[in-house]
Formats: sequence, C-alpha cells, structure tokens
Amino acid sequence: YTAKSGPRRVRDHLPPAEAEERLQNRFAEINVWRPIRGPIESTPLAVCDSSSIDPKDFVASDLVYRDKVGETYRFTYNPNHRWFYFPHLERNEVILLKCYDSKEDGRARFTAHSAFEDPTSGPDAAPRESIEVRALVFWPAEKSA
Repeated sequence: YTAKSGPRRVRDHLPPAEAEERLQNRFAEINVWRPIRGPIESTPLAVCDSSSIDPKDFVASDLVYRDKVGETYRFTYNPNHRWFYFPHLERNEVILLKCYDSKEDGRARFTAHSAFEDPTSGPDAAPRESIEVRALVFWPAEKSA
C-alpha cells in the first residue's frame, strides 16, 4: 500500500460513514503469510528492515485491476537495505507484514517484501505454495489527557 491507497482500502471495504469515522483514528493493514505446504524449499519470502529504507527509495506504482487502478510502493535498489528471510519455513509458521500504518511518528509504516530466487535451493526443490490473508486493524480514539 501507499500513503494514498491505505485509506482508500478502508473506503473500499466499509460503508462510507463508517469508513470516514474509522479514518479519524489510527489503522493498519496487516498481511498474514504462511506456507500451505512446508517446508518452503524455493522462492521464499524476504522482508526488508524498514530502518534501512531511505524515503527516496519509495516509488508509487499503479496496480491495475479490471474495475479500478490501485497503488502500491515499489522500492529502488539501495545497497544499505538489510533483507531477511526465513529458510525452510513450515506450514505452522507465519510471517506478519505490516503493509500500511496510518501513524506518522517515525515507526515503520510499510514493509518492503518480495519472493526471491534462493541460490541455496536444490535443483529438485518443490515449488513454493503459500497463502496470504489481509486484515484491517483499527485502534480506538486516543484519549486526551
């Protein structure tokens, strides 16, 4: 997601009045990713340490559907990026990805992630089978002191 598409996702899934009310407080979009069949032997998921991403590395990119055009961030190459992955992830293990957070206080708001060709995968490695579920998470209004 992007700063633009995060709020749009809320508007896409909730009735207009509820969406506008929810958008007044902090919300996030969290993806839960896991193998269907494990362990993962090829094309594992990698995540980038958000503290290693420079703001200039974000590039908004159109995500074209039949009925609309969405937007996601892509990331330019930066040798300072620190990538991590979980080799041989089992089907009872999950990765939580915070793909959008409305809170703008210096914490990570987006998670750069991608599958990649793992050079340590054997020639007979089974193709990856995985599933991802997305959830909108809403915080209650913050109380003033």
